[in-house]
Amino acid sequence: MAHIADLAEYVATSPSSYHAAASAAKRLDAAGFTALDEAEAWTLGAGAYYVVRDGAVIAWVQPEGATATTGFHVLGAHTDSPGFKLKPKPTTGSNGWWQAGVEVYGGPLLNSWLDRELVLAGRLVLRDGSVHLAQTEPLLRIPQLAIHLDRQANDGLTLDRQTHTNPIFGAGDLADADILAVLAASAGVEPAQIAGYDVLTAPAQRGEVFGEGKNFFASSRLDNLSSVHAGLIALTDYARKPEGRRIAMLAAFDHEELGSESRSGASGPFLEELLQRIQASFGATVEDTARALANSVCLSADAGHAVHPNYAERHDPANRPQVNAGPLLKINANQRYATDAVGAAAFAGWCEAAGVPYQEFVSNNRVPCGSTIGPLTATRIGIRTVDVGVALLSMHSAREMCGVDDPWYLSKVARVFFSE
Repeated sequence: MAHIADLAEYVATSPSSYHAAASAAKRLDAAGFTALDEAEAWTLGAGAYYVVRDGAVIAWVQPEGATATTGFHVLGAHTDSPGFKLKPKPTTGSNGWWQAGVEVYGGPLLNSWLDRELVLAGRLVLRDGSVHLAQTEPLLRIPQLAIHLDRQANDGLTLDRQTHTNPIFGAGDLADADILAVLAASAGVEPAQIAGYDVLTAPAQRGEVFGEGKNFFASSRLDNLSSVHAGLIALTDYARKPEGRRIAMLAAFDHEELGSESRSGASGPFLEELLQRIQASFGATVEDTARALANSVCLSADAGHAVHPNYAERHDPANRPQVNAGPLLKINANQRYATDAVGAAAFAGWCEAAGVPYQEFVSNNRVPCGSTIGPLTATRIGIRTVDVGVALLSMHSAREMCGVDDPWYLSKVARVFFSE
């Protein structure tokens, strides 16, 4: 329960990927990690370090005795979630309502965003180049059309992404509206100084434990802050006594929900560049690096699906994951997940060492599964990768749910993984 309470706090302080990276950095600072600037020269040795790049963060613990051929144990995750992103010329409206112009980000369940109080959160870049995090109070709402005006709504709701998803944030003369001024005030900056912004919506409601026996947890952004948080807890705990034989690393990427193709995404160069710089600090040769990567593993931790009681036919008939039954080992014949037999056996061993149950997940053949950073990382870096994650209901909803035990289980496995 303490882990779930802390997860709720982490989600509350991480309404955007930029906030998630900044919140992680605060936790890493408190745990004694050293922040590194990518534009500066690095002097590395035994210790704990991290780098923030936009909405992504990579942290690692380098044990005493590490050499140019020491392998890496990387827990990969992502900081972004589906939702809505603020457009240019964002203040719009009609018929006495002030509205925000937004663009759909990723693949949200659109109906789940209706009739919820939302915040705006992200980064503002000023004319002087400085970057400021912004987060409003509850500000927005996407109102649903009353049943009296659409008698067929319960027979099938269709939302037009352009016309039906613009949230309201005020009322009155549109000439008086300025949503960027509200954002600027939340960051303590002048609106006229804003030269660029990356700002998204997030639900205002905090995570909450519920259900008979308090067995369930509902929150926004469990996909995939449940994994980022589990990795943070495990890595900061491991850093107190880094007894492992490998360099333990958390790589929390941005833009996974868009395909990961960005400078801070898993398909970008962020992880590869950091591995190169660490290897360079050892004076590694090409031979040394090849040996180190051959002795490395990525645990790609991203949320998966628990069997849905109202749509059980959408799941595989034999593999039916439950909540509070342990993290998922995600398997796909078409390599949408990167798990192979060797990785599956290794994960089983880590779970056994952690005293944690696990369960296998595979998609119904009629329902193609999504993908993760796992295959991308395996392809780009060439290290063995195992796909795992916490079982959810309502994935990509504005408010997802999991069992209270599973995020804690994942963190315990991650702690063993880092200690290998």
